[in-house]
Amino acid sequence: MPRVCIQTQDFDVGAETSSLRTGDGGVGAVVAFVGTVREHSSGAAVSAMELEHYPGMTEAAIEAMVDEALSRFDIRAAKVIHRVGRLEARDQIVLVLVTSAHRGQAFLACEFLMDYLKTQAPFWKKEHTPDGAHWVDARVADDEALKRWGIAAGNAV
Repeated sequence: MPRVCIQTQDFDVGAETSSLRTGDGGVGAVVAFVGTVREHSSGAAVSAMELEHYPGMTEAAIEAMVDEALSRFDIRAAKVIHRVGRLEARDQIVLVLVTSAHRGQAFLACEFLMDYLKTQAPFWKKEHTPDGAHWVDARVADDEALKRWGIAAGNAV
């Protein structure tokens, strides 16, 4: 089962969770994060978002971060699904799943992976608003969140 999937189609959180847990009796905790397209951003209505990536490079970058999560935290497995293409408001964008024996490490690893995805993964996002479409810039708060893991913005692990 692949640990990283970049895809246009939607995902089923329950099915993905079940798949990650199957055959591993040591799993005592599963943490899942699902990101969705917000209907508002910076005070403007958002009807859709387009996500672009570099095929191959994006998967490799996220695979490296999953490896880093496995080495930093006492977790059993992790999976990242990230959608690309045009997504409508309220659509699911990203799923991060982490399994571990205990919840604490799973929560930390999931947050670590999301902080990385928000700042380091090579994705480009364009929001569609009533005033037209525009590319979304990185947020300072996302860069600050990454610093607590000892990673400077723009530097992969």
